[in-house]
Amino acid sequence: MKLTRHFVLRLFGLLLASLAAWYLGYFLAAHVPQHTVSIAALQEIGKKPVLRAPAPKRQKCDLWAPCPPGNFVYRILSGGGKQRRPKICFEDDEFINEGNYELGSGIIIAIVNYKTGKLISINFFEMWAGEHSGEMMDFIRKAPEGTLLLMATHDDGSTRLKGDAKKLLEELGSKEIKNIKFRSSWVFIAAKGFKLPENIQKEKINHSDKTKNRYKGWPAEIQIEGCIPRNLI
Repeated sequence: MKLTRHFVLRLFGLLLASLAAWYLGYFLAAHVPQHTVSIAALQEIGKKPVLRAPAPKRQKCDLWAPCPPGNFVYRILSGGGKQRRPKICFEDDEFINEGNYELGSGIIIAIVNYKTGKLISINFFEMWAGEHSGEMMDFIRKAPEGTLLLMATHDDGSTRLKGDAKKLLEELGSKEIKNIKFRSSWVFIAAKGFKLPENIQKEKINHSDKTKNRYKGWPAEIQIEGCIPRNLI
């Protein structure tokens, strides 16, 4: 008799628990919003957050780091291969780029007003066909005092570059123009009427090598870039 009563009580308790579970499920289904957190979302909570570095801010003339206040920004890139044209950028103004100037084989020169940072004049001097070395000398000599001259080669800047033109460039501070060869890449920045700081990039040269450079005899690009204080004069 006692065993039967105990069995009935256990059965009643089981039925009561089942009824409570069913009611709780019904209550949750009826009253909990449908847009609750999913299991996948709950699993994401336990994961470590992925830290992503912010995209770097673009600097003037695409320099890696900004120039300090009170400085001009410059970047000069020579031509490369058969198609890649020189680029001359000053204060984020691209005087020359791949899309805005048709070039042959020679040297391009931009003259910039140092006080304002604005372009005064720009010209390209062919050094493969025709005699334009003298014209380039006249262009440089006519540049006013207090200007910057930014220069770059495209393809070949040496074949018809005369010795007196090289001497004039040396007087402006070039140390590499005497070493220029057929299809050497050369970039240079000079000041007329004042002196640039010693610690900035002013000139680079790279000689074409058919066995080593990626353009198989065509010149490879070379560049200089940096910051020029605005208080030199």
